[in-house]
Amino acid sequence: MKIVLGIDPGSLITGYGIIGVEGDRLTYIDSGCIRIKDKTIPKRLQTIYRCLREIIAKHTPDEAAIEEVFVHLNAGGALKLGQARGAAITALVQDDIEVGEYSARQIKKSVVGTGAADKTQVQHMVTTLLKLDKSPSADAADALAVAICHINTQKSLALISSAAGFSRRRLQ
Repeated sequence: MKIVLGIDPGSLITGYGIIGVEGDRLTYIDSGCIRIKDKTIPKRLQTIYRCLREIIAKHTPDEAAIEEVFVHLNAGGALKLGQARGAAITALVQDDIEVGEYSARQIKKSVVGTGAADKTQVQHMVTTLLKLDKSPSADAADALAVAICHINTQKSLALISSAAGFSRRRLQ
């Protein structure tokens, strides 16, 4: 079974979700939130890094995926989010874990079917797809959605690759 770690980065709350995948079967493994109480950005980044290193050591993911930075109105917020992403990505690449990066719209479209889905729709679909007894918190659900998006994207790319190989063989 391949293990995929999804991360929804944040400078105050970073969600994580771990899913096993075997063929078309998704298996929920773990999820939660890293809640950062430190006041300074360097200490927040250290907390994200250390906590993710513990999660990685416990679950040994094969691949990971993280949400890209979304810039709306607050450039300062986007900068902090980018720093949180950097701490998370650094924690992952320490073990040479391949990291996929996806926009919020890509993630929502992959999981819900529309890039304009709201958080409650994402929570509902994650709960349904993973056959969970109860909905995870919004940040954990977002992280699980990132992992599901990565899994779906990798499957699609594999299908495209095998189809392209098939058509090239037929033309020769």
